[in-house]
Amino acid sequence: MFHHTRQMVPKKVFFTKGVGTQKSELRSFELALRDAGIEKCNLVSVSSILPPSCRVVSRNEGKKELLPGMVAFTVMARCSSNEAHRLIAASVGCAVPADPDAYGYLSEHHAFGQNEKTAGDFAEDMAAAMLASTLGLEFDEERSWDENRAIYQLSDKIVRATNITQTAVIGSEGDFTTVVAAAIFLF
Repeated sequence: MFHHTRQMVPKKVFFTKGVGTQKSELRSFELALRDAGIEKCNLVSVSSILPPSCRVVSRNEGKKELLPGMVAFTVMARCSSNEAHRLIAASVGCAVPADPDAYGYLSEHHAFGQNEKTAGDFAEDMAAAMLASTLGLEFDEERSWDENRAIYQLSDKIVRATNITQTAVIGSEGDFTTVVAAAIFLF
């Protein structure tokens, strides 16, 4: 009975990012997807669960499994602007539990004015906070990320938190720039 539903649980995930600039916002998004290597897929946005035992593979390994027109499930962050000199960021954070039978979390974050480290740390923090709460770990919004991270590491329940982040500064020509960061699931 559960056999068919189990097939919809991704076995692998890869992380990718890209940036594109063009006169129209839609074309800049398409170019960002191309830069990320995922433009030929029909992308379906999903929320934030990293399935148990879902193996993280390299971008190159993951891209080999993509076929033109295939439906690919993704957790994606996206940010666009044509405001000259504006700093934009898109980041996906990932928190992996130590227990291989437990699920982890992915988080998407997009922002104006945040550099790569700030945006990436924020996305990682959100993913780790969501995972921590499901594991019954204390999470204190008032504490700094480094203090929270030390508590996660002490708990032995979270193996690692990572992120992939793309930033860009908008040019002065009036074109749109789009940044994307994505986790792409594979079956």
